[in-house]
Amino acid sequence: MTYLYFLVFVTGMASLGVELAASRLLGAYFGTSNLVWATIIGLILLYLSAGYWLGGRWADRDPRSETLYRVVAWAGVGVALVPVAARPVLWRAAAAFDALRLGVLAGSFVAVLLLLIVPVTLLGMVSPFAIRIATRQAEESGRVAGRIYALSTLGSFLGTFLPDLLLVPLLGTRRTFLLLGLTLTLVAWGGLWLVRGRRAWRYAWMPLLIVALWAFWAAAPLKTTTGQIYETESAYNYIQVLQYGDYRYLRLNEGQGVHSVYHPTRLEYGGAWRMFLVAPFFNRPPFAPGDVHRMAVVGLAAGTVARQATAAFGPLPIDGFEIDPQILAVGRRYFGLAALPNLHAYAEDGRVGLRRSPYRYDLIALDAYRPPYIPWHLTTREFFLIAREHLTARGAVAVNVGAPPGDYRLADALAATLASVFPSVYAVRVPRTFNLMLYATVQPTAWQSLQANAAALPPDTPPFLGRSLQTAQEHPVPLAWADVPPFTDDRAPVALLTDRMILHFLLTQADAPLQEQP
Repeated sequence: MTYLYFLVFVTGMASLGVELAASRLLGAYFGTSNLVWATIIGLILLYLSAGYWLGGRWADRDPRSETLYRVVAWAGVGVALVPVAARPVLWRAAAAFDALRLGVLAGSFVAVLLLLIVPVTLLGMVSPFAIRIATRQAEESGRVAGRIYALSTLGSFLGTFLPDLLLVPLLGTRRTFLLLGLTLTLVAWGGLWLVRGRRAWRYAWMPLLIVALWAFWAAAPLKTTTGQIYETESAYNYIQVLQYGDYRYLRLNEGQGVHSVYHPTRLEYGGAWRMFLVAPFFNRPPFAPGDVHRMAVVGLAAGTVARQATAAFGPLPIDGFEIDPQILAVGRRYFGLAALPNLHAYAEDGRVGLRRSPYRYDLIALDAYRPPYIPWHLTTREFFLIAREHLTARGAVAVNVGAPPGDYRLADALAATLASVFPSVYAVRVPRTFNLMLYATVQPTAWQSLQANAAALPPDTPPFLGRSLQTAQEHPVPLAWADVPPFTDDRAPVALLTDRMILHFLLTQADAPLQEQP
């Protein structure tokens, strides 16, 4: 009976492990939006429910531990084969995402989720099967059921942490599936040996198959994007580096968005990065690049904003907050991050890092995206109060916001939130992108100040900074936030507004380019 309880614990661990591994498998191709997560969780629960029902019926007809062990063995094989069967589907999904072929994309998403039906349903059969086998008298059924569900839940508790915190960063998503499948088949094979002896050898091909997949298949790249020179998986993201000519691009997860760009000799890349540097020039003139003495970047990525700021303002101290340490490692290796001695990079959440910072800044740049979403806790009044406390008397904050042309509902809400903390707020469209910049200043300021400061830039100012100020002057956006309630820590429906914008865009403007143009 002890081995039966051990089996229940392992299958509980595998059930949650498969769910989280599935989110990582899909996240690299479909992103990590609330919709993706809700779909995965909902379908996993549906498959488990089917397993509970089928397992109870089957256990009443054939209450033998040998049958249960075979069920677990086949579940292990099914888990291991999920990434194998999903690979060609996901490669098509990657190409469909880049080309915005929505039919192929939706079909691929559904196909991968359908691959989970068999293994997850089989895992759901374990608990009712184990209860039926372990219950010898009706008087002990409650105690046995409680013990089974307690052990299964303890296993699930372990399975909640293993994939994201240990297995995926160390082994990758595919080997995580293989390890979970191998564990299940080995435990099941051990049970079959206990009840069948040498006849259990007929099932030895199951773990051997998984070992062969580990040795000869799992090392292949997750994606085969043109120009790909590096990929890895961290505790937070699928990370991809692409190179076209002398330019390198950092893409995360599904790849809809360039998070950093690098060229060994050039500093102007288009896009939103250089537009963060505009914010302090809304201050009353005279305001020159040399008046920016310290800066913070929340969402550092591989350091494009920091690199441009160093060129524009000189080697000022820059505190960069990036939650994913693996992205910082990629930045040092491929994006020249190590060549910025004035940059102090911190691998921690931006809100936590900014709150703990002992410094005050002339400019805080907020560029923390998991496309197309901004983490909600970086959009609230409480967060911007923290930001204001860490700004100098002439400090300013710049926020990058996703906004399809003509759809400013998220920008309006963020502008309303900024306006509840700062006296002056401005909005600027970044040309040829879906990016809109919001600027807020500690002091009351005026649009005319930006024009005056731009006209008075010193002759030795890097040209890209002058062009950034010119772009801001040419593309103001009149937002309407007067009647919009600000985001708070209690209520910040960022994901809901973003989902509505995406749906509206797909229904009305899906032929427009989605990806930021670097």
